[in-house]
Amino acid sequence: MIIERARVPLRRWQQAAVAMGSAIGALVDPRRADLIAALGETTGKPAFEMVLERMKKSEEGRAILLERPRVVSEQVGHAWDLPDNTFGAAYAKFMGSRNFSPDDRPPVRFMETDELAYVATRAREVHDLWHTLFGLPTNLIGESALKVIEFEQMYLPMCMLSVIGGTVRFNEKQRSMFLKHYFPWAVRAGRQCTDLMCVYYERHFNEDLEQVRRKWGIIPAPQHPK
Repeated sequence: MIIERARVPLRRWQQAAVAMGSAIGALVDPRRADLIAALGETTGKPAFEMVLERMKKSEEGRAILLERPRVVSEQVGHAWDLPDNTFGAAYAKFMGSRNFSPDDRPPVRFMETDELAYVATRAREVHDLWHTLFGLPTNLIGESALKVIEFEQMYLPMCMLSVIGGTVRFNEKQRSMFLKHYFPWAVRAGRQCTDLMCVYYERHFNEDLEQVRRKWGIIPAPQHPK
């Protein structure tokens, strides 16, 4: 599938300017998904290139690059009809309970090639699948913990910058909980699991959630301490 987007070619100084502006804007207003996305693209080319090479060495990764599946309503809508125990149903429940749509992700704009643009798009679109697999909420602690896992998996600078920004916004109780429970878990979980960018998730929607967690070495998030 061709990724529809308005690609914006940038010189190096323009990339730096967009990255700096996006970083400042995202810290001021972390709800700006477009700024976070721009920051990830303008600082993440080397990381996405490494992910691309890993995908080319993996059987499922090569299939993903060849077929270019998209996590959009048109292609994953059948997950809402799957049995309750399945990975697909868990993803549908996660999305539905938060009134999220698979189509809400901003498009990739600053990647130089179609191949890298697809890898960046894939990384963006599997975010909620990772939420589902790791059992992470979408609050500030959950998002920060998932960014740690994403960093361990892809080494994107934006992920670590997001974690730093998140800890700045934590109150004292949240910061203590994150550093004591969620941060060490996320580092371990991100390192222990399989290469998640090489998983063709859509082919596993009808499998039992706990079985795919075991197969991919997923450590679910710690329970909220009482």
